[in-house]
Amino acid sequence: MLRLTRIKRAVKRSPTLRNIYFRAATLHHRARLRGARLRSSLEGGKQPRSVNPENMIWIFCTARSGSTWLKSMLSDLVEGEVWEEPKVGRLFGEFYTRYAREKPNQLGRVNFVLGDPTREAWTKALRNFVLHTAWASHPSITPERYLIVKEPGGAIGAPLLMDALPESRMVLLVRDPRDFVASVLDAVKNDGWMYEGLDEWARRDLSSERNILRYVRVLSKQYVRQMSNGKRAFDSHEGRKVLLKYDDLRADTLSTMRHLCAALAIPVDERSLARVVGKHSWEKISEKEKGAGKFYRKATSGGWREDLTPEQARIVEVITAPLLEQFSWSGSLGRASLK
Repeated sequence: MLRLTRIKRAVKRSPTLRNIYFRAATLHHRARLRGARLRSSLEGGKQPRSVNPENMIWIFCTARSGSTWLKSMLSDLVEGEVWEEPKVGRLFGEFYTRYAREKPNQLGRVNFVLGDPTREAWTKALRNFVLHTAWASHPSITPERYLIVKEPGGAIGAPLLMDALPESRMVLLVRDPRDFVASVLDAVKNDGWMYEGLDEWARRDLSSERNILRYVRVLSKQYVRQMSNGKRAFDSHEGRKVLLKYDDLRADTLSTMRHLCAALAIPVDERSLARVVGKHSWEKISEKEKGAGKFYRKATSGGWREDLTPEQARIVEVITAPLLEQFSWSGSLGRASLK
């Protein structure tokens, strides 16, 4: 495991190695697709070239909310595959949300690509795009198997996606915005695990408190956009769905996962559930992989109290106040409790 981690880091640091890796991966996957299409032709076209939308399990959340952990447990509980951060929610959601916020009149135009007059047509096109692209990424998947879609950052597009895929199953995974901000700040600092994979233009100068506060505002507004859209999609989704708080997942993983499986109608026996929860527990992660600046950092709720300054926490609380109240998180640092 440690050797694999070192290889991944080396690939991230070297543009040459990255290019070689992606070129090889592309050639390998194209060969898989050709093989899948050939098998389908030999079988008279009986093999579907799209995913069963009813067996798609979407995990919408912000980054640093436990989606990797949840995805790992789910993938061990069901027979299926994982669509790892396709970013389809951001692809459509950020574009649509920006126009809805800044140029709402565009939505009424017949010629606008995502305009209200043509909504039925582009919703159907979005559905087909997602199902066929998901199959192209996972050509060995069959209709009876599950496809877990891990979409941290994709909640901004959740209303469009769930409207296009009403039979899909939806998980809205929510974390305290203060813990989210604290975790991202730790990840993007110079020695943080996320910093290594960032391009030069994407790296933040966090050498001064002023720059840190500016970034805290950016992250807080990002959280509001993401989770507001995620909650709106959750409220309107008529298919199977469940809202999970990271706090509950950490405090009582077994009960929370049992609740998730029941809400999403995923058949699972108690012994398998307990085994999977134990396999992916925080205690099973090597101590060498845990700590500040690492992917596995604290796995605690409320750790922001030690990580954020009073001013940083205040900024997050002011910007995300409606969501702090909606998701029943309390205030801090002398501020009145929001709920």
